[in-house]
Amino acid sequence: MRSFLFSFSVITLLFFSYGFISPNVEKVNTSAVFEKNVKWYTWEEAIELNKKVPKKMFIDVYTDWCGWCKKMDKATFEHPDVSNYMNEHFYPVKLDAEMKREVIYNDHTFKFVQAGRRGVHELAVALLNNKMSYPSCVAMDEDVNRITIIPGYRDAPDMLSILKYIKLEKYKEMGFQEYLKSTK
Repeated sequence: MRSFLFSFSVITLLFFSYGFISPNVEKVNTSAVFEKNVKWYTWEEAIELNKKVPKKMFIDVYTDWCGWCKKMDKATFEHPDVSNYMNEHFYPVKLDAEMKREVIYNDHTFKFVQAGRRGVHELAVALLNNKMSYPSCVAMDEDVNRITIIPGYRDAPDMLSILKYIKLEKYKEMGFQEYLKSTK
C-alpha cells in the first residue's frame, strides 16, 4: 500500500508540475527550416529573376473555379517538403489561365481571348500546347524552353518526385517511370 501511495504521489506531482512548464520550452523553431508556402512569382518576375540567376521555372496553370487546383494548393504546394524544394530550385509561377491582363514576352503580346463561357489566356494555351485542363503544371528550363507538361492533380510525394526528376535533369536520360524505379 505504501508503494502505491508513493507512486500515486509521484505521478500526481509530475502531472501538476507539467502544467507549469513554459510551452516555449517544448517548441522547436522550425520556421527557419521549413516554409509552408511556395513563394509564387508572376511570369514577368520569374523571367527577370532568371536573367540574373538562371533557374528552372515551374508554372502552376490554374483557374479560380477549379476545385482540384484549390486542393493541390492546400495538400501539395503547402507541404513543407514541396514548398522548400520549389523555393530553392525553381522560380515557381502561378498563372491564372483566365487572367485578363496582357503578358509581353519575346516581343509577343499574349492576351485574354473570349471563347466559350469563360475565355482563356493565350500564354496558358501556349504553355499547355492547347490542351486546356486544370490543374496543369509546366516545367521550363533555364532558357525558358518547355521541359514537360504535368496534367492533373498531384499529391505531395508525387510532386516532389517530379520536381527532383526535373531539377536533376533525369528527363534527359530516362522516362519518369524509369526514374521512379531507379530511386527505390
